[in-house]
Amino acid sequence: MKNVLVYSLALVIATAPLLINTACNKSSSSSSDLVGNWAISDFFDGPARSEAVSFQIGDTVFVGTGLSDIKRFADFWKYSLDKKYWTQIKDFGGGLRSSGVAFALGNKGYVGTGYNDSVNYKKDMWEYSVDSNGWAKKNDFGGTARVDAVAFVDANGKAYIATGYDDNYLKDVWQYNQAADSWTQKAGIAGSKRREAATFTINGKVYLISGNNNGSALNDMQVYDPNADSWTPMRKLTNTSDDSYDDSYTSIIRYNAAAFVINGKGYLATGENGSLNAHTWEYDAAADQWTEKTAFSGTARTGALGISLGNGAHGYVLAGRSGTQPFDNMYELQPDIADNDQDNL
Repeated sequence: MKNVLVYSLALVIATAPLLINTACNKSSSSSSDLVGNWAISDFFDGPARSEAVSFQIGDTVFVGTGLSDIKRFADFWKYSLDKKYWTQIKDFGGGLRSSGVAFALGNKGYVGTGYNDSVNYKKDMWEYSVDSNGWAKKNDFGGTARVDAVAFVDANGKAYIATGYDDNYLKDVWQYNQAADSWTQKAGIAGSKRREAATFTINGKVYLISGNNNGSALNDMQVYDPNADSWTPMRKLTNTSDDSYDDSYTSIIRYNAAAFVINGKGYLATGENGSLNAHTWEYDAAADQWTEKTAFSGTARTGALGISLGNGAHGYVLAGRSGTQPFDNMYELQPDIADNDQDNL
């Protein structure tokens, strides 16, 4: 794993771009039947990158770290929907970093784990203060040093770091106590160990979606109950039942994807599963069912960020890469209107 520069994948990408997985088959919806429009919304003001982290305070998103084809980054930027421009803030206190995690509690942001520039796994945690525009070192993450983990905040306002890779695929879950600056191990996820999973939160419930185990995308999704400290499997993400609802489930599973929420529905876009995956899927939590939407219209990519703004009314995919080509563009998904090829010219 310790090459000069390692992308946070189970496999290291050499020079050729991955194949793009957008083809339809007999059980897939025709692309002309799909609803949804992807439109370029903005461009990130920092260098193009993938494997960055983001956290949100109010309606401002903070984005930083990551890597290009030749270097890692420590810079951090903020963006708000009303102002629609990027402002650079203080560089990340932990130095050059990629494939870490981030979350926000109150008016503080937290960033940690990931690769440093020597391609070592890290477990340090840093707190960002909006008021001082500064970073403070906090106690280390309670689990092992790792990359490709997920972070989320539950309905009770507690933050977690889970899964990832430390030369072993992981399924452990750790809860952060902000007041005590301490970590407590909680119930591990159900099913397989994994890295590069995705999460979104709908109506206060945290959903963990797919991920990578030994180079294969997993076909499960589970929801966390913080009060019972338990994980409940949801319906499979492939066509495994005798019912018709999952007949079209041919392209949901993936890893290193972007996930976000728009108006109470979850969305999964970009990522890869042996090849780059441009298919976009919408999740209805009440029905526990997925509906395919118009495929991502930018260059297919992996290692992108999923962002929700406007009190959950707007969802975006930012940055990412195809092969060794990083991106700095930000696309907004408009899930309920027809595809318009002209708005990205």
